This record gives sequence, C-alpha cells and structure tokens, in this order.
Amino acid sequence: MKIQNLNLVNNILLAPMAGITDLPSRLIARQYGVGLAFTEMVSANGLIREGIRSVELLRTIPEDRPLGIQLFGEDPAVLAEAARMVEGWGDLLDINMGCPVKKVVRSGAGSALMQTPQRVAAIVAAVRKATAGPLTVKLRAGWDAQSVNFLEVARIAVAEGADAVILHPRTRSQAFSGQADWRLIAELKAALPVPVIGSGDVFCAADGLRMLRETACDGIMIGRGSYGNPWLIRDLLLALQERPAPPCTPRERLATAMRHLQLTVTWRGPRRALLEMRKHLCWYVRGMPGAATFRIQVNQAADIPELMTALEHFFRAVEKGESQP
Repeated sequence: MKIQNLNLVNNILLAPMAGITDLPSRLIARQYGVGLAFTEMVSANGLIREGIRSVELLRTIPEDRPLGIQLFGEDPAVLAEAARMVEGWGDLLDINMGCPVKKVVRSGAGSALMQTPQRVAAIVAAVRKATAGPLTVKLRAGWDAQSVNFLEVARIAVAEGADAVILHPRTRSQAFSGQADWRLIAELKAALPVPVIGSGDVFCAADGLRMLRETACDGIMIGRGSYGNPWLIRDLLLALQERPAPPCTPRERLATAMRHLQLTVTWRGPRRALLEMRKHLCWYVRGMPGAATFRIQVNQAADIPELMTALEHFFRAVEKGESQP
C-alpha cells in the first residue's frame, strides 16, 4: 500500500486511540506485523503551549516506524504550526475529524469539524502548506443521521491536498453504538482518486476480508478489535495470503501480555504502568475461564510484582484447566 511517497509493507493499520496506542502498545502491534501504527491523538493547542502531556504522546524510538502522528484542533494556523513542530517525528500526519468525545467536540475539533466544511478546507490547506509529507484525514459519516456529509468533506480535503482518507462510517451521534455502515466506505472509494482506508467493526480476520471485498477499500484500520488481541493483525495478514492462522495459545497470550507490561514499565515507570496496564491485562484474558476473578486481582494489585504474579498464576491455571469462572 502506498500513501503519497510512503510505501507500506501491508495495508493493515493500527488506529490512533486515546489512552491506548502509546509506544508500548504500538511496539506490540509491530511484533505482529502491522503496516502502519498511529500515536494517540495529540492536541495541536497542547503542542503549541508545550504541554508535557502532549509532547509525551510523541515519544518514539527507531523501531516504532513507520509512524503516523494524529493531530486534533480547530484552528488552521495552530494545526499548521503543530504540523511544522512534529516534522520528522513520524512518517505521516493525520488530522482528526472524527473523535466523538464531548470534550473534544466542545472545542470545535474532532467530529465537530464535520459540521463546518469550510473550516475543513482551511485546515487542510494550512497543514498542507506546512508539510510536504503524507497527509491524511480521519472522518466520521457526519454529525448525525440528518447530516451525513462525508463525501462532501472528503472531496474538500482531497482538493486541498489530503493524500488519503480514513472513514469510520458512523455518525458522531452514534459514537460507537449500532453497526458501522460499510456501504459508505464503498461509496467513498468509488468517489475519490486517493486511497481510502476503512475503519469500524473489524474484530476478526473474516471481518477484515469482508470489508475489503464489500468496499474495495485500499486498507483496513483496526481499532477496538485490537484490544488485548494484537494477533488479529497476524491473522488478517495470513488470511490475505489465504493461509490458516495458528491458534493463540495461553502461553503466547502470557508472553505477549508480559512483554506489554514490561515495555510499559520501561517507558512509563512502575506507578503509571500499574494503572495503565490494568485495562490491557483484563482485555488479554477476556472470554477466558477465570477472567472475572483475575480482573479483581488486577484492580487490587499494589505493585508490578503482584501484577506479574497474578498474570502468571492465571495462565498457569488456564493451561492446567484449573481456572474458575
């Protein structure tokens, strides 16, 4: 897959997800072969003001490439300045026009931009002028069912210089409820001369294959389906080659969860890792016998050694068939 001058080894992308796709999570996704991974969405205003939290979201290492950086904001000049600031930190820049979170929307950013196509034009034009590298936009279908305008907004973005468009085919008012309407992805693909990447409701390899088949999109962006399930990336890549995916064994789950934990300790420190990894570890055991008891242990763990012990005991019991509901 190619976006402007960026050649990707495959067309599987890890979505930018707030509170999820930090450096450790991206490194785990790369272990399973993801073609492009994104940072969490980064506030353009925060970068301009040198907010420590915003700058931290850009933390990366050479092994974390190719890397997409997603910015959010509502001011064309601020977004352009932020784009200049992050030049060279990643390989691609994305503008968030789809986040449905109230705090983001109230500021006029995220999916609020779907209501102001003229501002979209100004933003993309300003950012395009600020950077020569690959530039994408991530959209929702529209603000609500009465204002589905993704085609208009996408055409404007491409006319102003966007090199690809990512579509999550739900409206802002839907958030993540209901079902993603993949027909909209197909409609967008038929209308644009640039790559179209589909997002929404890809939870297994069969979902990904069906999205490609039904929409003819150029790439698949994985979001919630990757929670505690990075082997979804591997399964998708094997399915694209018409090869069967090996089952994910308890031992592999343990090794991956443990590496994720250790990476987070390294990059976040023990205290933050203890808090950050609770949700990830619960996702890693989701649907397995004893998961409910494990969740209690994880949320009560006082330190990293206790967390590691709970993890090892859980998977040892799973292998022996001793787990309790």
